[in-house]
Amino acid sequence: MIFLFHINLNLITPILTSKQQQKHIQLAHVLGATHPSYPKRYYKFVHYISHSKLITLLQNPIFFPFLSKLYNLGMDNHHFHLNYIMKSPLIMLIMVFFLCFIVITESAPQTAIVTQLPGFNGTFPSKHYSGYVTVDENHGKKMFYYFVESERNPSQDPVVLWLNGGPGCSSFDGFVYEHGPFNFEAAKTKGGMPKLHLNPYSWSKVSNMIYLDSPSGVGYSYSQNTTDYNTGDLKTASDTHTFLLKWFDIYKEFAANPFFIAGESYAGIYVPTLASEVVKGLDAGLKPVINLKGYMVGNGVTDETYDGNALVPFAHGMGLIPDELYRRIVTECEGNYYNPTTDGCDALISKVNQDVDGLNIYDILEPCYHSPNSGIQNTTTHLRLPSTISSFKALGETERPLPVRKRIFGRAWPLRAPVRPGRVPTWPEIANSVSVPCINDEVATSWLNDKAVRKALHADEESVAGPWELCTGRISFDHDAGSMIKYHKDLTSRGYRVLIYSGDHDMCVPYTGSEAWTKSIGYKVVDEWRQWVCNEQISGFTQGYEKNLTFLTIKGAGHTVPEYKPREALYFYSQFLAGKRI
Repeated sequence: MIFLFHINLNLITPILTSKQQQKHIQLAHVLGATHPSYPKRYYKFVHYISHSKLITLLQNPIFFPFLSKLYNLGMDNHHFHLNYIMKSPLIMLIMVFFLCFIVITESAPQTAIVTQLPGFNGTFPSKHYSGYVTVDENHGKKMFYYFVESERNPSQDPVVLWLNGGPGCSSFDGFVYEHGPFNFEAAKTKGGMPKLHLNPYSWSKVSNMIYLDSPSGVGYSYSQNTTDYNTGDLKTASDTHTFLLKWFDIYKEFAANPFFIAGESYAGIYVPTLASEVVKGLDAGLKPVINLKGYMVGNGVTDETYDGNALVPFAHGMGLIPDELYRRIVTECEGNYYNPTTDGCDALISKVNQDVDGLNIYDILEPCYHSPNSGIQNTTTHLRLPSTISSFKALGETERPLPVRKRIFGRAWPLRAPVRPGRVPTWPEIANSVSVPCINDEVATSWLNDKAVRKALHADEESVAGPWELCTGRISFDHDAGSMIKYHKDLTSRGYRVLIYSGDHDMCVPYTGSEAWTKSIGYKVVDEWRQWVCNEQISGFTQGYEKNLTFLTIKGAGHTVPEYKPREALYFYSQFLAGKRI
């Protein structure tokens, strides 16, 4: 459709209210403001000088396509075109009607806008939104999201849904500690407010980011019917798909953007099962259409056999067990390391466990809070490192300006792969066992439970939604989707782009398992094993397969890759989204 703007607005302004006139004038003068009320990609502006007046035409082909023919006519004879329009009351009324419609229609819910955050003094580099989407009206089941518009070009850049794992862990883990828009500086006094600083390696530099607390019962998400807290892989995928359909219906201006799903750890289950649900919805013609392009998984749980067998070759390759022991295991266990079938194999695997006991499984180069004389990996007795030592690796070398979580804490279930079918233990259950993970998430926990923060984020009060926990015991979760390999095969065969990346010092979900299962699919290698480079340094290795499947390692990174290597993570993330070679 074509809309007509005159600088003096003599013909149109008498029909509009004073408030609408002001919006109209602003839109006419700005000609494609940063955040117009309708996506800029649907606009075409044409400028004319006619009878000593500047005239601007805005073509929108969505409404009344037949009027767009006038645009083509005007290209050949714009004087006839303009005079015809100005002398036709019917066309003028139609144009005014749709002009008013577009001017007053909001592209995103104004009640969801985040205008300020406690602890941050400054201007957001892009718009932020947060709030709830109800996925089950009858049960009052609500899922909480935080949406960060891209700092580059939000109308064109991809929309990416980020999911942390657990199951039962909030995606604010990724927001606070990995690739969110802020770096959090711990408060100097107990109970004080952390300081927030802009993160130079935020993934919102190149994409629109949705951080989702999933499933319901995790983080700020909750249900008024507590039976919803009994869930599993398949129900979580279904609910998250419902969330996406409703979210894109609310944020219509982003529906045409390329869409990707990303996550780590147990999200190795969440991501492909959700992608499969999205594809089923597309096949069924569900609206709005989700423009899915691909997905990425970091150190992700995938398959019981491949994940379970990954530890032994990893430990051998990293020099954690002697070569003689490794060779005996290969002979005795015949490749079945995680589920020994003979007493001899079982004894050898026990020796491996003894050798790696006490190491930080989320990054074997990092220290862990545990008693060195305990004889077990992690105990309920925590020892503080000297205040001058936070890591065997200098934190500054990762170029993350303000790391606030000593990078020895991962977010993964189980403490070691594989994930077996059936009920998955909750984090409090794990914490009460002899295998408690090293946890120190005071910054996120204190900040997200602060009343002022909850209010700023539009999160319901604690009396309604419950306290925010990084990893909750409120849900009971079943791993009921089986191996993810069949999901990856189906999705890649449909042409979706897939990146499987692994921090190469993670012993929880070792890269050896991910490398093995990606190879097992049987796709032809189209990009032989090679180095990849960031900032003129070798940053890892990659191998590409046909059907847009890529496996990538990140040198020196642990389980939560962007937390360890933020610069490198932003680089390979940006390249993948753009469809470029890493």
